[in-house]
Order: sequence, then C-alpha cells, then structure tokens
Amino acid sequence: MNLPEKHRIRAAFSRAATTYDAAAVLQREVCRALLDALTTTATCSPADILDAGCGTGYGARLLAERWPAARLAAADFAAAMAQKAASTAPACVADIEALPFRAAAFDLWWSSLTVQWCDAQRVFAEAARVLRPQGQLALSTLGPGTYAELRRAFAGIDRHRHTLDFSEPARLAAAAEAAGFTDLQVTRRSITLHYPDLKALLGAVKAIGANALGAGRRSGMMGKAAWQALSAAYEAQRSAEGLPASYDVILLTARR
Repeated sequence: MNLPEKHRIRAAFSRAATTYDAAAVLQREVCRALLDALTTTATCSPADILDAGCGTGYGARLLAERWPAARLAAADFAAAMAQKAASTAPACVADIEALPFRAAAFDLWWSSLTVQWCDAQRVFAEAARVLRPQGQLALSTLGPGTYAELRRAFAGIDRHRHTLDFSEPARLAAAAEAAGFTDLQVTRRSITLHYPDLKALLGAVKAIGANALGAGRRSGMMGKAAWQALSAAYEAQRSAEGLPASYDVILLTARR
C-alpha cells in the first residue's frame, strides 16, 4: 500500500474514533470468536501480549480479562484510536508492518480485523520478528465474501470498486508459513448484520472508519439516479430482519 493510501486510511480511522465503539458490533463479535479460537490452541499463559491494530482497545480488554497477569502493549496506526486504547494498555501509534518493538519481545501477537488494510506478508514478518520462539499468533480478518450484497447492488451501476480486495484463507496461510509460522489453524465463518435501510448500513460502515476502500473508488458524491438505483438493487435483497450485510470472517492461529 502506498503512502498516500495509508495516510487516507489513518485519517478515516482517526475521525471514527469517537463513533467506533457504538457501531463496532461486528468487531466485538469477531474479537470474542478469535479469543475462543486462541484459547483452544494456546498451550501456556502468555507473559507479554501485543494487540496489533488495537482500535479503541476492546480486544485488549478481553485479553486482560483472560490473562490478568500478562503485560499488555497495544499499537494502532490512528493516534485517536491509540489514545482510547491507552486506558486499557500502554498504547503507541505505529504501523503494524513496521513495529517499534525489539525482537522477541512478546509471547502472543494478536490482531483483530486489521490485516485487511495491510500487506499481509509484511505483517507476518513483523509478527515473527517480535514474537519469542514458540510464541503464539492470533489473527482475524475478512475474506472475499464480505459485503457480497453491496457488490451485487452496485453491479451495473458503475465500474468503481466499492469493497477491499479481501484475501482468501489459503493466501493468508501461505503468507504466514512463508514468515516461518507453524501449527496453523484456519477457520472461516459468516456473520450477517441487518439494518433498517441503506443509509443506516452505510452510516455504520462509516462510523467504524471502514469507508476507506482504496484505489479505484468513486470520487465525489453519487448522483440521485445512481443512488436510487443502488437503493432499489439493495432493497431487492431485504429479508425479514432488514437489509443484510455479510462478513466472511477468517480466524487464524499459529506458532512461531
């Protein structure tokens, strides 16, 4: 990812820091699922834990509850996010592709719903560097089935990209193995949230900062005709619960 793109994503998440917790329903559910996956594979209690891409600190709070004796550290690319997480753990502003920690500093490297914004190979290489031998890695991210309904609604309206290029589980596993990780466990699950209308759905995405969708996105506002066409296409997918937004969740644990 180029530097201007990183700056744009950082700005989006910094702006979302004040609205993030109220909207982060998916993020909390995925954090809990990742902790469940980790506790089934962890063989010992970690003494030093890093939450890489900590957001406002929900994952760090779960980790502190699970291992209260552990020393926690947190890092996030957005300063406003790191400031909120600092109430739970010492937090720094850092790119998880280039962490400001010495080698072999941690027993557990944790990252929930962050890697999709990064270069996975660089992230795994840094995770391997800062983990001690036999250290544990726990990661959640999103797969290519994410926002399937949104892509269907946009089909035929324009040629702009409206979602990230999410990675297949096999590609993530290969990147982890290339960085030296072993004992990989990869699981996949679908989570669907529902919203009363399209404005509420897109507003929830914006509230967590995830409206920064990368190169190829539309520049400027959508015209009235295009918005009406999008709304109609999405309405065709409505269920009894509301308008669906599907998330293809990938959970990966491994050992250094």
